[in-house]
Amino acid sequence: MTGGTGQQPDTTVVVWDDRLLTYDLGDHPLDPVRVELTIALAREYGLLDRPGVRLIAPEPADDAALTRVHRPDYLDAVRVAHDDPFFSGYGLGTPDNPTFDGMHEASALVAGATLAAAEAVWRGTARRAVNVSGGLHHAMPGRAAGFCVYNDPAVAIARLLDLGAERIAYVDIDVHHGDGVQEIFYDDPRVLTISLHETPLALFPGTGFPDEVGGPTAQGSAVNVALPSGTADAGWLRAFHAVVPSLLRAFGPQLLVTQCGADAHRLDPLADLGLSVDCQRAAYLALRSLADELCDGRWVATGGGGYALVEVVPRAWTHLLAVATGAPLHPATLTPPAWRALAAARCPGRPVPLRMTDDVDLDFTTWQPGGDPDPVDRAIMATRKAVFPLHGLDPHDPRD
Repeated sequence: MTGGTGQQPDTTVVVWDDRLLTYDLGDHPLDPVRVELTIALAREYGLLDRPGVRLIAPEPADDAALTRVHRPDYLDAVRVAHDDPFFSGYGLGTPDNPTFDGMHEASALVAGATLAAAEAVWRGTARRAVNVSGGLHHAMPGRAAGFCVYNDPAVAIARLLDLGAERIAYVDIDVHHGDGVQEIFYDDPRVLTISLHETPLALFPGTGFPDEVGGPTAQGSAVNVALPSGTADAGWLRAFHAVVPSLLRAFGPQLLVTQCGADAHRLDPLADLGLSVDCQRAAYLALRSLADELCDGRWVATGGGGYALVEVVPRAWTHLLAVATGAPLHPATLTPPAWRALAAARCPGRPVPLRMTDDVDLDFTTWQPGGDPDPVDRAIMATRKAVFPLHGLDPHDPRD
């Protein structure tokens, strides 16, 4: 099977190589130990050895792939910034994006990993593919931003378009707005970007308002659900199900790309949403179900943000890997003793979780118009009013 059509094999590609840990900004919140511990936890559960799972090592994205979304002069800057003591500009050498030795090579490898995932799914060698080291969604065409040097989801989406894709949906559940991906495809009607994030009034990058709906020739191609600070599981799930499924069904994507940042969790130190790891697991299940319904299962998943390095990220993304590779892990599953010992050794002083759950009740009330709306309901309605009519949907009808 080629060209993104027809029956997919029931297989999952996981793109991994220890070299992906070289994307290392130093003494910085984006510590690669969170990815190391994710892969270690997934291995302990045998997820990477499941039937139908294929582990592949990436190659760095070449300049032709990177310059589909990034300016050539920016690539030149990334290559030389660390070795030039007088370098400035391009968003590099800042507290958010410090330079580091081998920055271009490490960043290109992350992009190459997401490229490999996307190509495997599009060309039909796998139904689903995951790159937990990816999801660097803030990088712009000509500058680094928000811990992100090269925008691997956008590089992968551009490759899919070049391979003939006509409708790609990108859903971003990171706590921060997926601004770079939105910016790159803002006026491209072939790409639908949906981002659920904490309100930009309170959080970086300060974009992602409901009225950001796409460029002049792609009205409705950008969707933003700006949730009030403190939104917890029930409100987040209500917002997700009030917006995402209807728009995906109206758009009819051939392939679903998701950015699964774990920083919407209540323990994350850099933001203020209140999700549990159980809610994140539920989100992954919902995304897989939508890919199965609408895209014949074609789903490319990346990691993203997440700064509770031991407490949250490894559990969240191990749940993601379980969902992508087959049966989900039961929330009450104990974390393996060997993994606990590794986590304690790698991150001394941090609490190590004993189970894959936060022991929460995920019941939520589905969205309904009218009544006495709370702040989450108002955020939902703002998004629905802004974008649903552009897809032929009624913002006031809960069936849409």
